[in-house]
Amino acid sequence: MNTLPDVLKNVLDKAEIIAIATCGEDGPHMVATWADYLRALASGGTTLAAPAGGYRQTEKNLQRNPRVQVLVGSKGVEGKHGMGTGYRLSGTGSIQTSGEHAERARQKYPWARGALVIEVQKAEQLL
Repeated sequence: MNTLPDVLKNVLDKAEIIAIATCGEDGPHMVATWADYLRALASGGTTLAAPAGGYRQTEKNLQRNPRVQVLVGSKGVEGKHGMGTGYRLSGTGSIQTSGEHAERARQKYPWARGALVIEVQKAEQLL
């Protein structure tokens, strides 16, 4: 996947919250972030980034298994059956505490220790 579908970009523009799942030793581990954090750190293409203040368990999980899934939706975007649509994004992730993404996150959000960076490999429209 070289770029995100336009309808997904529209959903990301209108979403409020993003749910993020990683694989923990005891099963799925869920965290969330505000969609405006992703918009503020957008770099284009299929890479998503969010400031990481905590995310200690997420980081541990990603070091063990980098697979990640993200759920995002908006009632304000036309979907398959009327208004409202959502996506499940699958890919790989990491917590980066140095490099471009981490520096951008800390510059915009001084409380961030780095960035949660997700490389989207698959986007599935759910609604």
